[in-house]
Amino acid sequence: MHETVLYSRLQFGLTLIFHYLFPQLTMSLAVLVAWFRLHELWGGRRELYRQMTGLWSKILAITFAFGVVTGIPLEFQFGTNWGAFSRFSGGVIGQTLAMEGVFAFFLESSFLAIMLAGEKRVGPTLHLVATLLVALGAWLSAYFILATDAWMQHPVAWQRQADGSLAIDSIRRLLGNSWLLWQFLHNQSASMVTGAFVLAAVGAFYLLAGRYEESGRAFLRIGCVTAAIFSCLLIYPTGDGESQQVFFHQGPKAAAMEGLFHSETGAPVAIIGQPDMQRLRLDNPIYFPKLLSFLTYRRFTARVTGLTAYPRDRWPDNVPLVYYAYHIMAGLGTLFVTVSLLSVILLWRGRLYRARWMLWILMLAAPFPYIATTAGWVTAETGRQPWIAWELMRTPAGVSPALNSGNAMFTLLGFIGMDLLLGVIYYLLCFRQILRGPEADAKHAREREPEDAHEREVEQARAGPARPRPE
Repeated sequence: MHETVLYSRLQFGLTLIFHYLFPQLTMSLAVLVAWFRLHELWGGRRELYRQMTGLWSKILAITFAFGVVTGIPLEFQFGTNWGAFSRFSGGVIGQTLAMEGVFAFFLESSFLAIMLAGEKRVGPTLHLVATLLVALGAWLSAYFILATDAWMQHPVAWQRQADGSLAIDSIRRLLGNSWLLWQFLHNQSASMVTGAFVLAAVGAFYLLAGRYEESGRAFLRIGCVTAAIFSCLLIYPTGDGESQQVFFHQGPKAAAMEGLFHSETGAPVAIIGQPDMQRLRLDNPIYFPKLLSFLTYRRFTARVTGLTAYPRDRWPDNVPLVYYAYHIMAGLGTLFVTVSLLSVILLWRGRLYRARWMLWILMLAAPFPYIATTAGWVTAETGRQPWIAWELMRTPAGVSPALNSGNAMFTLLGFIGMDLLLGVIYYLLCFRQILRGPEADAKHAREREPEDAHEREVEQARAGPARPRPE
C-alpha cells in the first residue's frame, strides 16, 4: 500500500503539474486578448491591435485545447486512484467540480468557437462579447477548481452522514471559503505574470530578430507593464494574505516552509539554508532577524511556533521539499518584481527597445513563471501532507482499495510518455504561429482579395444581368 500511495501521488502530481502549464496561460491570454480587442474597437492603431488579436487568439485556442486534453485524466484519477477519497468527500467537492464543467468550461469553450470564427462572420459586437465571455469562463473555471482545493486545505460547509461520508450543508459557505479568497487572488495574479512574461518574451524575440518590430514593441510595452503590476500583487497583498492563513490554519506546513524547527520569539526569515532533518536545524543559514514574526503577527517580538511543537505524525512527510519549493517560488517572485520594474523604467526613459541586454533577459525569462507556479503548487500540496483533506482524512486512506502498485506504476509511466509527446507538439504548434507573426492574417487577407473579387464576378455572371427595379 505504501508503494501504491507513492505512485498514485506521483501520477496525480505530475499530471497536475503538466496540465497547469496550459490553464495559467489560457487565463492570462484570455484577459490580454480581450484587452487587445477592446483597444482595436475603441482605441488607436486599429490594424496593429487587430493583428495582435489574431495571433494571440490562435495561441489561446491551441493552449486551451491542450489544457482540455491534459485535464481530463485528472478527473478520472479521482475514481481510478483515489476512489476512497471520492466516496468520502464526493458529496462536497462533487458540487464544485460539476459547476466548473457546467457553468465555466462550456461557457469558455462555446464562446471560444465564436471568437475564432472571426468578426467578419459574427459581427463586431458578438465577437467582442464572445471574447469577454471567454475570459470570464476561464476565470470562473479557476474559481470552481480552486474552491475544490481550498476545501481540501481548509474544509468547511460539510456534515457527516451515517455511512461516514460527507455531504455539503451550505453552497454559500463552500464557495465563500475564507481560504479561497486569497488563494484565488494569488493564483490569478501568478497566471497574469505568466502571460505577461510570455507576451514580453515574444516581443523581445521579434525585436532581437528584426521582425515585426511594431508588434514587438507593443508586446513589450503591454507585457512589461502587466508583469510589473501583477508581480507586485503577487507579493502584497495576495502573497501576504495567503501565507498568513497558512500560519493560522496549517502550522506544520508554515513552519516547514520557513525552515523553522523550534519556536522562537522574534523569529527570523531564512533567506537561504539547508534543512538538516537529523539535527532539526538549518545549515549555513542567512537570516533577516525578527522579520518572520513581523510578517506573521505584525509585531517584531511575536512568538512563532516551530515544527517541534507539533506531533511528528502531523509534519509534512518531506520537509526539505516543502522548504525548497517555497523558497524557489518566493525567490523567483522577487526576481519578477526586479526584472519587470527595471523594464518599465527603461520603457519610461525610452531605452527599452534598444537595450539588447534587457531584451535577452526578457526573452529568456519566459520559462521562469512556470517554474514559480509549479514550485508554489508543490509547496501547497506537499505541505498539506499527511492529510488529503486537512484533519479529516489522511492521504493513505484515500487510495482506491483495489489498486495495486504495479497498475499505478504502469499508468504513471504512460502519462509521463504521453505528456512528453504532447509537450513537444504544443511547442512546435505555438512556435510556428510565433514565426508566422501577427501580420500573417493581414497578408492572407490581401492575397485573398483578388480571389474574392473573381468569385464575386463569377457569381454575378451566373445570376445573369440585374433586373430593373419596379418604380
